[in-house]
This record gives sequence, C-alpha cells and structure tokens, in this order.
Amino acid sequence: MTILNCCVIDDEPLAAQLIGSYVDKTPFMELAGIFQSAQEAIKIILEGKIDVVFLDIQMPQLNGLEFAKIIPPHCRIIFTTAYNGYAVVAFKDNALDYQLKPVSYEDFTMAANRALEWVSLNRQANEKSGTGEYIMVKSEYKLIQIATSDILYIEGLKDYVKIYIDGDRKCIMTLMSMKVLERALPQSRFLRVHRSFIVNTSKIKVIERNRIVFGNNYIPVSDSYKNSFSEFVTSRSLLPAPDNDPE
Repeated sequence: MTILNCCVIDDEPLAAQLIGSYVDKTPFMELAGIFQSAQEAIKIILEGKIDVVFLDIQMPQLNGLEFAKIIPPHCRIIFTTAYNGYAVVAFKDNALDYQLKPVSYEDFTMAANRALEWVSLNRQANEKSGTGEYIMVKSEYKLIQIATSDILYIEGLKDYVKIYIDGDRKCIMTLMSMKVLERALPQSRFLRVHRSFIVNTSKIKVIERNRIVFGNNYIPVSDSYKNSFSEFVTSRSLLPAPDNDPE
C-alpha cells in the first residue's frame, strides 16, 4: 500500500488538531507533525520527507500562499482555509485541493484520495523512468502523465500554462505557475528564455535572430535571459555565439 507522509500547518490549534485526527484515521496516511507556523515546518518539508501538506492560508509572518512558492514540487498542497477568495491563486501555485473550514471528513477523504492517486502515479512514473523525468499535471479534471523528453516548450499565460508536446497538435493546459513548473523540470534539459517561455533544449533545431523556431512558432529570447541562452548555445556550438544585440 502507498503511504502518504503528511503534515498540518495551521495557527489555529483546534483546526489543526481536527485535520490531524482525520489523517490519523485514514489508512494510507501517516501524520509526521502538526505545526503552528510555516517556519516550524520548513526543515521537514525541504528534507523531502513529506508527500502532502495541509496548509492554512491566513497565518502571521509567512502566509500559506507565500509558503507554497517554496514547497518542492513533489510535495502536494491541500489548502484548508476559512476564505474562499484565494482559490485561483492557490491552484496556480500547484494546489491539489482547496478545502473550506470547517472541513468535514467526507470532503477530507475526497482530497486525500486525490492525493493518493497523484502520489501513486508519480511514484510509478519515477520508477519507470529511473530518473524521475516524468511530471504529472491536472488538466480538465484529469491527471496526465507527461514524459519531459516529449515536451517541446511551455508557454505561460496569466493563470495557466500551455505545454506543447512534440508530434501532438494539441497542447495541454493546466492551472499552474511557470515558477512551480520550472522547478519540476530537469534543469539539464530545460531553459527559461522569456518570462512566458521555457524550452526543451534537446528539441532546438533552428535559431533565427534570437528566436527559437519550432515549426511555424517563433519563441523570443528576452533581454533578461539572453546571457544564459547565449552560454547554452556557445557550449554546444562549433560556430560563433549568436548576435545578442537587441532588435
């Protein structure tokens, strides 16, 4: 049986204890700790010992949305909050679920089963690849496994990202931030070239005037990323580095 190591972060003791009791009576979950602040939980989460975080939003010093930005991508977040106005932002930060307090055990169980499904599929994908080079994303109420080697490039929109797959005319859209996705991708093969674009460097075939060409699509390299892109090209080229003068 897949076991999920969980922790609860909430500055309200009664709410934290309630979620902790739900974790304790769920057969496939183990409670690693209850913390009253994000600062208390940072160490155990960054050590990679946690699969699922039940995270409050409104907390002093470091709130849940801010903390979510530094949680590793393999660790999934289920927000538990009294406020319903943060849902879009929460899912953009790769939340698995968004639960309104007081959380019933029925609602908790639905979120827990979703977490079990995601973690189980992610572990299977990592075992298959041997290198962890698969990602799982949620798109249209489905979890989709994507081999990172198949990705051409990624385009960031306001609240969504589009993942373009080699040989597939349709892209995969998911509610996630570029920063979260960038952390989940192998740094050896993916490069941020623009605020709105991440490219798979192994798929680059043509570069034209500081634009990466994928078929009929031209991916611009912005000024902020020209140095790192130039270094990448130079390290793999027998020719002079591309012209970095602004157009």
